[in-house]
Amino acid sequence: MQKTFHLDTNNHSQMIDITREIERFIQEEGLQDGIAVVSSMHTTAGITVNENADPDVKTDMLTRLDEVYPWDHPKDKHMEGNTASHLKVSTVGHAQTLIISGGSLVLGTWQGVYFCEFDGPRRNRKYVVKLMEG
Repeated sequence: MQKTFHLDTNNHSQMIDITREIERFIQEEGLQDGIAVVSSMHTTAGITVNENADPDVKTDMLTRLDEVYPWDHPKDKHMEGNTASHLKVSTVGHAQTLIISGGSLVLGTWQGVYFCEFDGPRRNRKYVVKLMEG
């Protein structure tokens, strides 16, 4: 059970809540217990789990990542000029492994799953969800 999802991003850096799409896929497949692996198909976009109640958390995370990895750094050599986005994905991670129980993701009260754009805006970004029974 695997599905590729597509989305467009609108900002240079943003975090898009993809929890509902993953939950819908789990329900469509009828999986009750197992694992979901969620993976970004890009080197400049990652996947993370974090708070989904207060939107300021996303803003703060993106701001602090920009402080740690400034977009323009005089020592960066990568010819595309997006070294910061690669560093951010390496920090956040390109994938997450999530538990499924009772037909739903096992997440904390305030947790959500996010697609993290670090080199946007971009069209047709992709992430893959692989469901495994067990």
